[in-house]
Amino acid sequence: MEIERKYKIEAPPPGYQDYPFHEIEQAYLCTEPVVRIRRQDDSFILTYKSKGLLEREEYNLPLTRDAYVHLLSKADGIVLTKKRYRIPLTVYGGPTGLTIELDVFTGVYEGLILAEVEFPTKEAALAFVPPEWFGRDVTFSGEYQNSRLSRGEC
Repeated sequence: MEIERKYKIEAPPPGYQDYPFHEIEQAYLCTEPVVRIRRQDDSFILTYKSKGLLEREEYNLPLTRDAYVHLLSKADGIVLTKKRYRIPLTVYGGPTGLTIELDVFTGVYEGLILAEVEFPTKEAALAFVPPEWFGRDVTFSGEYQNSRLSRGEC
């Protein structure tokens, strides 16, 4: 089960580029339900996600590079590219054990920045108070779900 909140960021915090990051490329074979393929650095993953906004089921299966390339040619819509910075929430006074995943998009969505925080429980997610630099909470609107971005709906 994935439980996360998502925010649209207007200005990232100073020094965010000093944190570890992953280079991500992802595409969608289907958006309802979500079936996604992702290259994250040198790893390749096929993901299924159920419907939902705050919480939903998620299953990940490893892929080979060849399988990824083959499936990428069959993807629908826009291939998303981004750098995902991993920033401990404790840097901003948040609870220990939580991480901000700051997605800085490149390519078609150059300039778009989103932050996600994943939680152990729905209650923790609902009680979350974001750092001041977080922008608008887009968790419940669904407007910045990556599957919707891939369809050019944002």
